[in-house]
This record gives sequence, C-alpha cells and structure tokens, in this order.
Amino acid sequence: MQKMTLKQYATKQKMSLFNVVKMVKSGALKSETVEENGKEVTYVLVDLSETAGMESSKDRAKTTETTEERITRLEDEVAMLRGELDALKISMGLKA
Repeated sequence: MQKMTLKQYATKQKMSLFNVVKMVKSGALKSETVEENGKEVTYVLVDLSETAGMESSKDRAKTTETTEERITRLEDEVAMLRGELDALKISMGLKA
C-alpha cells in the first residue's frame, strides 16, 4: 500500500480534487489522516498492483466498446448520406 495526498491521487486518476474528497468522506476510498507540523493531512491508501490491473482492463473494454459504437454510427451515417444523395440526384433530374 502506498500513501498519496488527495491532490496527487486526483492528478493521477485525472479526477477533480472535490470528487476525491467526496469519495474519501463517503468511504469509497481507503484513507488515513495524519498530523504533520500541526496540520491534519489526509492520505489515500493505494494498492498499486490492484489499480494498475483494473485500469488496464477498464481502458481496453472502453476502447473496444467505443470502437464498435463508432463503426455502427458511421455505417448508419453512410446509409443516410447515400439516401440523401439519391434524392438530390432525382430532384436535379440526374437519375432516372
């Protein structure tokens, strides 16, 4: 387990600091409060082996799903444009 400040965790996860604080307060993230130089500092406890594996598989699934959705959307758009092109040709008298 590694300790990271809230700001470091937010930067690494590309999240806002506010969302990280909310997650710590709700208990979604393991955290530890330590007094340093008379100030209370909150650290997020991160298990590096777990997060690395989870992020990779999530990214792969997200990329695959996004690619399939894009292909479907583009195929639909091509079909719609072909229909519009045919209608335009007919209206201009170019197609019988």
